[in-house]
Amino acid sequence: MKRTVTKLFSGGMVLTALLSAACGKLDVVGTESVKSFRALLNNAPREIVSDEMTGGWVLFAPDGSAKFIWSKNYSESPLHDVMIVFEAQPFIDAGLDVNRLPESITVLDDTIIVGTKLGQEVLKYSGEPTPIASYEQIVKLKRSSIGYHGALDHYGVNLAGGNLFEWAKDMNTNDKDMVFVLNPEPFINAGVDPDAVEGWVFAKVTVDDENGKPVEVDKLLKPFNLL
Repeated sequence: MKRTVTKLFSGGMVLTALLSAACGKLDVVGTESVKSFRALLNNAPREIVSDEMTGGWVLFAPDGSAKFIWSKNYSESPLHDVMIVFEAQPFIDAGLDVNRLPESITVLDDTIIVGTKLGQEVLKYSGEPTPIASYEQIVKLKRSSIGYHGALDHYGVNLAGGNLFEWAKDMNTNDKDMVFVLNPEPFINAGVDPDAVEGWVFAKVTVDDENGKPVEVDKLLKPFNLL
């Protein structure tokens, strides 16, 4: 039976220094996130496709209502290097006035786009780019964008502004294998009733603050169980 495993980690200054000195060799989050992301791709409900418009790889949600996109080449990304794209209509039905959204959130046709630039680097590959190789570039070049969410036992990519794309560390023991995560504040400010957005869950989520202390924050979640 699947279950959500809750873990909270803390460490002292000595441990932090030792980990920093060890550099990538002891980067458990970075290394294990690649392993779990590969498992996610292998169990994706649809084929991972290359998207010419965004210059990235596309991972679809099982119901097609959302997708995660990560860039093949930061120097060529026209908008964001990592982003989530999702249907706008549920938010409009819940009261959204798209004209009140901040400039950081893009409305394109019938979708909303939330994401961020990671850099301007020309990414270099050994052979042709692949979805997992492009994710490994994030770990290699933009390690601070990858995190571990202990409360849900997830790894995730930070999309800036309190938005994330997360996936289970272990899909065999987690009941939320893929989760699209939004900061509800800009949507609430634009007229959305967060409890009324069809297909999304408005919930309190436990995260670590800047001091490593667990705090509860509001999030809009679109979780999927793939196994």
